[in-house]
Amino acid sequence: MSVTGPSATDILSGQHDPVSVNYAVVKVTPKVIEVQSRNLPRLTAFRENQRPRDITFGIGDILGVTIFEAASGGLFIPAEGGVRPGNFVTIPNQAVDIHGNISIPYAGSVRANGRTQVEVQDAIVTALKNRAIEPQVVVSLVEQKTSMISILGEGRSARIPATATPERMLDVISRAGLVATAGTATGAAGAETWVILERNGRRAIAPFGALVYESANNIYVHPNDTIYLYREPQTFLSFGAVGTQQQVPFGTWRLSLAEAISKAGGLLDVQADPASVFLYRGEARDVAEAMGIDCRPYEGPVIPVIYTINLRDPAGYFLASSFEMRNKDILYVSNAFSVESTKFMTWLTTVNTTIQGPITTATSAYGLRNIIQGAGAVPSVITAGATTVTTP
Repeated sequence: MSVTGPSATDILSGQHDPVSVNYAVVKVTPKVIEVQSRNLPRLTAFRENQRPRDITFGIGDILGVTIFEAASGGLFIPAEGGVRPGNFVTIPNQAVDIHGNISIPYAGSVRANGRTQVEVQDAIVTALKNRAIEPQVVVSLVEQKTSMISILGEGRSARIPATATPERMLDVISRAGLVATAGTATGAAGAETWVILERNGRRAIAPFGALVYESANNIYVHPNDTIYLYREPQTFLSFGAVGTQQQVPFGTWRLSLAEAISKAGGLLDVQADPASVFLYRGEARDVAEAMGIDCRPYEGPVIPVIYTINLRDPAGYFLASSFEMRNKDILYVSNAFSVESTKFMTWLTTVNTTIQGPITTATSAYGLRNIIQGAGAVPSVITAGATTVTTP
């Protein structure tokens, strides 16, 4: 019989073409939803990172150094220093060299690379304390070349210095002025805007809405992080016994299975089997194993999975409201058994009508000939099942 897709019995029994793709069938349960929620695309992959470390100097940073002495007549302040506005001397600005050092008179090379402001100050004081009069040192960052944060967008980019005050994702994006992607305001395009954070060779991705509505994703930004904002429309496909069979946009940054069914026009009352709602998705191997799937028969990092949910069960809608959709998911609802039975009976009726049609036409022609020739009455046609009896 003609149908928009496989029957529920074929899917649940694991039937497939031997040369086709093997798949796993998973029933949507609270445990499955819990595994899914732990593996949603979120920035909480970096949740073990708390407050960023203090900013340290790096090669290329330009530093300013000011040295104070307690009294004149010391190493840096001459005896006539009493007429000076203060007992200090400012050393010309200098960059941290390729060896990670800066040069301080009478102290020599002092390592600055990888050290904080306080650590460099203490190192200079230690080098001068036996030669200067109670020296005190102030080190300032004149121009920051390292400890930068790169923010990239579609057609726009910014590279801003990290600040001593810890900042979160939204703070940095706002400070960079990157409030638009593809000409659309981030707030308005939250449904289609995604954020990638790359740090120390690791990468995590999340919808922009997760940063706004789920505070756990608005994590601290560390020096040398790279943030990329881009626009990617989120859609799913709907097939089978639903109101519309087409590509459906999410229209929001997060969409549940129940909302997806509603967007697709809902289940057709005269066609759908509520117990046969399926969702096709490729899952990562580790996620599939966490749901209890034996992944040994499958090859590659992505496991084809068909999720099934029973909406005849009143509690099924609670599960559907908690199951989150992903981009490019395929929603399929199978026909009810009664629909297939009706199709078969209709097909039998069509066959019978096709057979009866020529017989009825021939009988009518025979009777018309008799009337024209005056040879008798028009024969009557008695139809009983698939047998036609003609009487004079």
